[in-house]
Amino acid sequence: MSFINTSHIGITTFFLVGMPGLEHAHIWISIPICGTYLVALLGNGTILYVVRTEPSLHEPMYYFLCMLALSDMGLSFAALPTMVRVFLFNAPEISANACFAQEFFIHGFTALESSVLLIMSFDRFLAIHTPLRYSSILTPVRVAPVGMVCLSKSFLLVFPFPLTLRSLNYCKKSQLSHSYCLHQDVMKLACSDNRIDVVYGFFAALCGMVDFMLIVVSYILILKTVLGIASRKEQLKALNTCVSHICAVTLFYLPIINLAIVHRFVQHVSPLFSVLMADVLVLVPPLMNPIVYCVKTRQIRVRVVAKLCQKQI
Repeated sequence: MSFINTSHIGITTFFLVGMPGLEHAHIWISIPICGTYLVALLGNGTILYVVRTEPSLHEPMYYFLCMLALSDMGLSFAALPTMVRVFLFNAPEISANACFAQEFFIHGFTALESSVLLIMSFDRFLAIHTPLRYSSILTPVRVAPVGMVCLSKSFLLVFPFPLTLRSLNYCKKSQLSHSYCLHQDVMKLACSDNRIDVVYGFFAALCGMVDFMLIVVSYILILKTVLGIASRKEQLKALNTCVSHICAVTLFYLPIINLAIVHRFVQHVSPLFSVLMADVLVLVPPLMNPIVYCVKTRQIRVRVVAKLCQKQI
């Protein structure tokens, strides 16, 4: 059975866009995009390899970091095929089947990364608030069930997206606003009633914002705990363990919030700005997260340098 009921669709091919107004430079823009993907793959792969091969890093904090690396790689690879086609090969066409599948994986990995960032904030709160009980509360054995819950919750949340989109009629417009498919972008092309998609899309976005608000609450509790520490040196040491995670949260949520505002509330905005925000979402976090964690996390940095020295020897 086909993934999509084509009797509901007049248009079976959508058209993606690259950088509006810069079509002549797409081939040059593809160079940094491909380079970013390669560096992101190398960085996240390095973290996975180092944590896997170093027994001293077999702790919940680093397992969660591996989950973040996997979600980053999944998000990147979900958007990679169409971005390469648009920028490198000037082939903006995408079938409805492929578009619906792509938006499912992009939103799924986005929701997964949001869940992982929330769990990582909870991990930091436990480590700072109850350091003596931390190892007994959050054991390595409990990490796998937590990861499975995050994975299941994330993809079950976005599972209705392709199902609701395939029930719509697409009979007039076929031009999308980005170089990959997004739920809120595709549903705007429908010429039939899309209220279900609007309501459920808002619900899914609200779930993501709940994750963000819980992360904020975690850091309020962390700050309250840190302020209760007598030693200034210990306060700075405790806060320093959170810097990498704060950077990851900022890199991830900033383009999402901007993109959500543009799609749902702003009527007149430059198409280039919307495209840039969407591209930043799938390019920057996977690129910067491993760099930030390698620079700011001493245990990771030392192991990476040790591995590189071994290779040279």
